[in-house]
Amino acid sequence: MDGVQLRDRSATLPREPGVYQFLDEETVLYVGKAVELRSRVRSYADPRSERIRRMVRASSGIDFAVTDTETQALLLEANLIKRHQPRYNVRLKDDKSYPLVQLTDHEFPRIEITRDPNEAATAFGPFTDKGQVETVVKALREVYGVRGCSDHKFSGRSRPCLDYDIGLCSAPCTGEIGPESYVADVESVKRFFAGETGVLADPLERRMEAAAQEQSFERAASLRDRLEAVRSFHEGRGETVSSAEGARVVDVLGVATEGGRAIVARLHSEDGQLVDRDRHYLDTPDEGDGHAGVISAFVAQYYAERRLPDAILVPEDPADEELREWLESEGVDLRVPGAGREGTLVDLAIKNARRSEGRRDELGALAEALSMSRPERIEGFDVSHAQGRSVVGSDVLFVDGEADTSGYRRKKLTEENDDYANMRALVRWRARRAVEGRDDRPDPDLLLIDGGEGQLDAAREAMREVGWDVPVVALAKAEELVITLDGPLDWPSDAPQLHVLQRVRDEAHRFAVQYHQTLRDDVSTVLDDVPGIGPKTRTGLFRRFGSVEGIRAASPEELRSVSGVGEKTARTIAERL
Repeated sequence: MDGVQLRDRSATLPREPGVYQFLDEETVLYVGKAVELRSRVRSYADPRSERIRRMVRASSGIDFAVTDTETQALLLEANLIKRHQPRYNVRLKDDKSYPLVQLTDHEFPRIEITRDPNEAATAFGPFTDKGQVETVVKALREVYGVRGCSDHKFSGRSRPCLDYDIGLCSAPCTGEIGPESYVADVESVKRFFAGETGVLADPLERRMEAAAQEQSFERAASLRDRLEAVRSFHEGRGETVSSAEGARVVDVLGVATEGGRAIVARLHSEDGQLVDRDRHYLDTPDEGDGHAGVISAFVAQYYAERRLPDAILVPEDPADEELREWLESEGVDLRVPGAGREGTLVDLAIKNARRSEGRRDELGALAEALSMSRPERIEGFDVSHAQGRSVVGSDVLFVDGEADTSGYRRKKLTEENDDYANMRALVRWRARRAVEGRDDRPDPDLLLIDGGEGQLDAAREAMREVGWDVPVVALAKAEELVITLDGPLDWPSDAPQLHVLQRVRDEAHRFAVQYHQTLRDDVSTVLDDVPGIGPKTRTGLFRRFGSVEGIRAASPEELRSVSGVGEKTARTIAERL
């Protein structure tokens, strides 16, 4: 795209706040926010740096989204950066996106919290406090009965589900409410998210007062707390802190750059005591905006689903007016301290950002050994089963060399006594979710397969079939060989790059075995096909013996002591188990 094309495109954009994206076909190259979309995008016709000039030349189109406020533009920008990981943005590699609330476009819309809204849905947000959003959505469902179930659960029902019984849904699935009345309730939900707080607050207040009159004080207290969350939903969270010295919770940030990435060290202080410290990595494009740009990107992306502190101390002003306005509206004091105690804390954070890791740089060694970029995110895969029964797969996540359990996933697979086929099915499941945008995690930098050449080939076949392009290696248990596309690598047992892969492999194995044992001991998978045993007898057996292993070890006489188990059934149980 040249300057003339860019000016022509910018002339069609609205003079409103929002977010813009420079695209190369369907690939997002850059995401930015603007107080006024038209003038901001037009400014790229005369780029201020070579990095931006390269980005504009590589672009073939521009997309945009209008927001109500500059603060919403800031949050949406952070969401899109974390979702698309654009090449020309400073981006935090190990964080989550902001939650949104969507109403689907079904005949009977459902309400749900999501980080990846459907294009046809009506979406509201993004929001920074997921807990508050969950409270509000539950209150909306209690008052207006909007369904939250999946399409699978909604279709083909003959009677309402439990949500109807506990007052969370008006059960349009079975005709308990007509289409017109249901749509009217959905419109009330939309009015609330549009800013009409009383649509929800007034009914909650009436219910609270009724509960108090009935002396149901616990219910009244619960409704009072919910009412407070609803009333504060469209407002800032508290008053601005005037001084970081008086703040109860303070985060101190330090920044260091290292090649194509930046390191942000965070010191966390509560009531004047340092209680935590950590380090985070951000990809930084060439000729970026320096430490100020790193601080701005980190603050917006890091505090997505975290409680904001009372104050944030930084070594350099991020020079981002929208960021400052957002923090001020949330009651957070952003400060660049000079000398004194605050300045000493910032210096300490900078030293933490610059320091070498206490242990050897395992990920750096791994990147060098595999001739790849530093793999900050590694996903490990393993399959567990018992001769083709209770087949399960695990998908564990390591970020910066440490387990991130929030990114763990597991999958029950078709029962098949074929390790290669099972691994192929597991990786195909992950790849398809990634390609179709149904996985809320970013793509990993490296996949690690528990197994040898056969498992690696099966994984690669599944990835080719779906069209998912991610580096992948395998780690064989017997000789601890790393299997790559170029052949096996036999690293020394004390090699730091081997140690990080072993941790990922061992955790994937543990997680898979744990899930397999859970399914294997599940009543419904073990005793369902035993003749003569119904639900009541199964319950009696498990109450008497505790587990499948206990049933297996029981004598015929002990089995017959359970109501419903006769001599023939006891013999059948012994044979089957």
